[in-house]
Amino acid sequence: MVRDKPNEVVKIDASGVFFRELNARLQETFSVGTRKVELQNVYGQRYIGTNLDKPVEIEIFGTPGNDLGAFMNGPKIIVQGNAQDGCGNTMNSGEIIVHGHAGDIVGLAARGGKIFIREDVGYRAGIHMKEYQDKKPVLVIGGTAQDFLGEYMAGGILILLGMNLAEGKCHKAKFIGTGMHGGVIYLRGTVEDYQLGKEVGIAELEEKDYQILRQLVGEFAAHFGYDAEEILKHKFIKLFPRWLRPYGRLYAY
Repeated sequence: MVRDKPNEVVKIDASGVFFRELNARLQETFSVGTRKVELQNVYGQRYIGTNLDKPVEIEIFGTPGNDLGAFMNGPKIIVQGNAQDGCGNTMNSGEIIVHGHAGDIVGLAARGGKIFIREDVGYRAGIHMKEYQDKKPVLVIGGTAQDFLGEYMAGGILILLGMNLAEGKCHKAKFIGTGMHGGVIYLRGTVEDYQLGKEVGIAELEEKDYQILRQLVGEFAAHFGYDAEEILKHKFIKLFPRWLRPYGRLYAY
């Protein structure tokens, strides 16, 4: 494939295309200097954007399958719809922006980059997120989450906005932060103590926390057409790990 217009948006019809073939076509298209690909009629193909290490953009129309953007290092992926499980699995850098819901284990073991989900996510979002050198992963969820949010979280920033909750209603997730030993969770709204893992503490926000929220909620609002100031008017709480190695004593001799 030879392309002499690298700024041209290349459109690929993914209807009926097996995921291996689709991803091979993506790699080939970007290898000749293309900067943006628009994937149309995506129906569950897995691993879209996996291992891409160029600052390119993929816009997806449809529903990508599991492990969208896994291991990616630099691209920007925009989903005009929902995403399935494992979105951003072990991603190193880049952005994933989902204009809908996402499934389970969003941001699994991510060590960098940013993931923005406009609506709800499933179970174990942010599980084992971690920081690596100067990289710090970010996961911002506009709706609410199922159980085990931030499980075994070792680093990064997780923000749960609960924008679809009725006034005065709590988030429903239980076991939030179970095994958490790094990073921070900012939660807009309220939860009861029984919903939290025993490793998690609750704190009031400091000025540095508000600075983080202003930046990241501002980015979220810009992606999805919300008013950041309106979102930030509501009360946030900060969830943090009470111990650095909560299970270390189990392995001590």
